[in-house]
Amino acid sequence: MGKTITVNFGGKPCYDIVIQRDFRLLPEKLTNLGYGQNRACIITETNVGELYQKEIEALLSPMFSSCTTFLFEAGESSKNTDTVGKLYGHLIQNSFDRKDVLIALGGGVVGDLAGFAAATYLRGIDFVQVPTSLLAQTDSSIGGKTGVDFMQYKNMVGAFYMPKLVYMNISALKSLPKRQFSSGTAELIKHGFIKDKAYTAFIKNNSTSILAQDSQTMEDMIYTSCQIKRDVVEKDPKEQGERALLNFGHTIGHAIEKLSGFTLYHGECVSLGMVGAAYISFQKGNITLEELETITQILKSYGLPVRLPDFAHTPEEILAATKLDKKMESGKIKFILLKTLGEAYITKELANHDLLGGIRYIMEQGTERILE
Repeated sequence: MGKTITVNFGGKPCYDIVIQRDFRLLPEKLTNLGYGQNRACIITETNVGELYQKEIEALLSPMFSSCTTFLFEAGESSKNTDTVGKLYGHLIQNSFDRKDVLIALGGGVVGDLAGFAAATYLRGIDFVQVPTSLLAQTDSSIGGKTGVDFMQYKNMVGAFYMPKLVYMNISALKSLPKRQFSSGTAELIKHGFIKDKAYTAFIKNNSTSILAQDSQTMEDMIYTSCQIKRDVVEKDPKEQGERALLNFGHTIGHAIEKLSGFTLYHGECVSLGMVGAAYISFQKGNITLEELETITQILKSYGLPVRLPDFAHTPEEILAATKLDKKMESGKIKFILLKTLGEAYITKELANHDLLGGIRYIMEQGTERILE
């Protein structure tokens, strides 16, 4: 029981991804990294803190000279420089120095915020990811991307900064509300769409077991998804090339997420963005109609949205929001399309009418546009 994946950079081991079914081995893994008798700060948010704060404090307090907790209000609205500033104040007041460690306990918001604080406090302090959401376990905790939102711009302020360890307790996923768990499946489904047709088949054929959170199926799925993410980020740690493939569905998805006022979950918006990108891929003559329908059906089977018919904003407003994406280069959007199911590529050659076609497709009911 349990699996470990090592992430390498520059040909050398950088950190381990440890997949377990409880938190019991976390102190041992931290001890193996040389921590002990220094300070630790558990960074978490109100929802996760209510579930796991006391358990993690009880596990870690005996091994550290000081173990404090920084708790902030749950939600994307807290992922900003104001919250980071309050965290800096907590660390300063508790005399944290570069030999101490931050423990990010929570989902993607916690991991991104804690990682950014770790990258910038005293020009760099160690941090450990303890992701508790499916989205964080299969995507955001791996690869060292950290950041916070600035004004209305998502993840606009950030740094590439690697954790010392990623420790996953997959049993924590059982505490997630159904909608949040479903949202988290979007990123692991994405891994199959862009890199691994066999993994896509596994996801398609095991949806019942995955949604029921069968422990062995979940472990196998998370392990494979983490391997795919590991392989991509090892080749391109700072997103100079291939790593951008992981943004499949994110350009349109981020625009929808922002315009919804974050009332839609990240994974839900990525799902919509993937359908839009898949439609553009179909229109470009890359994927077949059958593949487009397969993509749509897989996402629907996991309870993810594939249409947005009653959105409060127009396709043109969504297009305008995509132009504010941080993935712009020289005024052009770096967009991810599919050559075929399981193989993605980067293009900067999409015209506005291409993007509008994808956006309009997801804002309409049915498939009439395909068959015109």
